Amino acid sequence: MTQRLGVNVDHVATLRQARRVAYPDPVMAAAIAEMAGADQITVHLREDRRHIQDRDVRIIRQTCQTALNLEMAATEGMVKVACEIKPEMVTLVPERREELTTEGGLDVRSQLETIRVFTHTLKKNGIIVSLFVDPEFRQIEACQQVEADQVELHTGRYCDAGGQKEIIYELERIGLAARQAREMNMRVAAGHGLNYDNVKPISQISEIEELNIGHALISRAVLVGLDRAVRDMISAMSGKG
Repeated sequence: MTQRLGVNVDHVATLRQARRVAYPDPVMAAAIAEMAGADQITVHLREDRRHIQDRDVRIIRQTCQTALNLEMAATEGMVKVACEIKPEMVTLVPERREELTTEGGLDVRSQLETIRVFTHTLKKNGIIVSLFVDPEFRQIEACQQVEADQVELHTGRYCDAGGQKEIIYELERIGLAARQAREMNMRVAAGHGLNYDNVKPISQISEIEELNIGHALISRAVLVGLDRAVRDMISAMSGKG
């Protein structure tokens, strides 16, 4: 099975916001990524708007030829924005102002009722709901309880693993969580920290249908161009890279 590739263009906006200028444009990056073979464009509209801006999301929604996956915090304000923009998918993620990037998965168990309400609201607006969680059974079970359509498994611990034994352990955790989610009739995605060197073992987990990758892609794009960076990732996912 070949997973769908969601290209996260947040860091194109990060580079733009560093100088508060009009370029590079994540809207253009999204178009290039699609032409190179991306199956989905992913953007994280953070509450502090540190990189992606509302304008970016609205224009990408209008011009995207594949699908738009909007990552966002689980708050009333962000749910309202999503219901106005109506991306194909919303991924609810944890968010702290001081973090460099998303740290760990969303604790769905501790806020079941709140996330259930947000999930139902989004689904009423025709939006697929994905929850970004750690590969733990209790969190997967909570995702089912709030009627999420999909779970996105946090792969950060696998990507940061320091030795072969730890890598194998984390891969087994992810594989088991993926199987559990599928058995509960939820789609399965994965992401966070994936790069050209570590993506293949994740892509071989048959239950995982989608990978969302940003930093590694944009980092390579700085050196070789975004078109090639996306094509190289597709090759790496298929084991040809």
